[in-house]
Amino acid sequence: MNPVNILLVDDQPAKLLSYEVILEELEENLIKAQSAREAFEHLLRTEIAVILVDVCMPEQDGFELVGMIRQHPRYQNTPIIFVSAVMLAEPDRLRGYAVGAVDYVSVPIVPEVLRAKVRVFADLYRKTRELERLNADLEARVRQRTAELETSAAQLRELNEELEHRIDQRTREREEALAQLFEAQKLDTIGHLTGGVAHDFNNLLMAVLGSLSLLKKRLPPDERSERLVTNAIQAAERGTALTQRLLAFARRQELKPQAVDFLRLFENVEDLLAKAVGPRVEIRKRIPADLAPLLVDSNQLELALLNLFVNARDALESGGAVTVAAVQAEEARPAGLAGGNYIRISVSDDGEGMDEETVSRAAEPFFTTKGVGKGTGLGLSMVHGLAAQSGGSIQISSMRGEGTTVSLWLPIAEAFAKAPPVAEPAAEPPKPVSRSLAILVVDDDALVRTGTVAMLEDLGHLPREASSASQALEFLSDGQDCDLVITDHAMPGMTGAELARRLRASFPDLPVILASGYAELSEDNGLGRMLRMTKPFTQEQLQVAMDKALSGKVAAA
Repeated sequence: MNPVNILLVDDQPAKLLSYEVILEELEENLIKAQSAREAFEHLLRTEIAVILVDVCMPEQDGFELVGMIRQHPRYQNTPIIFVSAVMLAEPDRLRGYAVGAVDYVSVPIVPEVLRAKVRVFADLYRKTRELERLNADLEARVRQRTAELETSAAQLRELNEELEHRIDQRTREREEALAQLFEAQKLDTIGHLTGGVAHDFNNLLMAVLGSLSLLKKRLPPDERSERLVTNAIQAAERGTALTQRLLAFARRQELKPQAVDFLRLFENVEDLLAKAVGPRVEIRKRIPADLAPLLVDSNQLELALLNLFVNARDALESGGAVTVAAVQAEEARPAGLAGGNYIRISVSDDGEGMDEETVSRAAEPFFTTKGVGKGTGLGLSMVHGLAAQSGGSIQISSMRGEGTTVSLWLPIAEAFAKAPPVAEPAAEPPKPVSRSLAILVVDDDALVRTGTVAMLEDLGHLPREASSASQALEFLSDGQDCDLVITDHAMPGMTGAELARRLRASFPDLPVILASGYAELSEDNGLGRMLRMTKPFTQEQLQVAMDKALSGKVAAA
């Protein structure tokens, strides 16, 4: 196979080197150029099969360079691939295709994707040149054997069409497979990263909260010291809430409408919204406590609120206020809204506002008045889609200098609004533990073990430590006294759930509490209704869990 020439154009030597490392496996001739002038020198001297061009270059951007290349007769059909280090807006992508690009590759580059794209065009170039040679040979023979030429030409056209069809089909199949693989790997990586961060961060918060709570109990009476410790505890608790909210926003779920208490939902995400708008923007809310429940997907409604708050923040460059209001709407419904009962949720800002033309296009996909790189133009489109898919509607009202109000009309969950929830009989509280207990604490994180042991010692118990499930099994197999086991779930080697199953088989009367930093600990571990705690937990929550786990033993004693 004869190697072909591939031209790499980028003003940064480091990026050119990275392209060379990725493409050297193809065994083609790689030619590098750091400017448009240098690229044209190579194009005039050398036959080029494929061209990779950086979109952003200081002297002459990629769009201009590609336009000039297409004006040369020799390179009107040469495949040109744009490499972009930024997320291009749709108009920019269309501009690239208009000037002559055939494909885009985004940075960070997936080596397999880049190699596959370049290999396809290089192979196509070789086959095209081979077909040109065959055509030239046939044209030479036509002078001698006209009849044979007609037959051969017909066969060649048929083979050529079949070849091009197979190349196109194979290219599409390969690109679709690579895109699916990349998306699956990306989602899997995000899932593992989110879970790992949640576990590690919750372990840190566990140690911080436990130590601060014990320190607060042992401090001498001093108002200033107590205020400082209380402030630190509240900050750690806010970190816990923030972690849980970030985990909730990271979940990608299909739309699942359910009855939603909007006041409770807003209070759950208020801290996250405050972080999104920043300290210069005040959040005001007018949400009645007796508001009827909404019929909507709660996760998507949270995301819609986040989009509306970010838009309001961008309109309040010098600070201001964002007001959230909710009311059962009776009149002045938007056109096209079906009959029934609705809640109108409005998010208002006192920013610069929009003119009538901008308001009319505000919900169009990819329409934005923000600068390049500051918005995708999809925020209000997503809110509009949620309202429509939920059986509601959206209204936008704004005037220059008077701010903007976005109203979201969502249907009431009628069944839940008419039938108040039936109060379940209160369960009998467990009997408190009043004697000193031998408790085994199993956790691979030394900070968490130390904090848990300190809380148990403060409660008057005799805790022992194990840094792994196997060490815990060795401790119990030696006949050591143990009234209760508290174990972490995510541990190397053997998980806490697997340890609990082993203990249930070998020590059926030994209570076990399973603790985890994962809020979504699954129910398929074969552990039934075994008691669980979510990290980080307080000393009070630990005491309650112990009382529940040991209620049978306390009664027997």
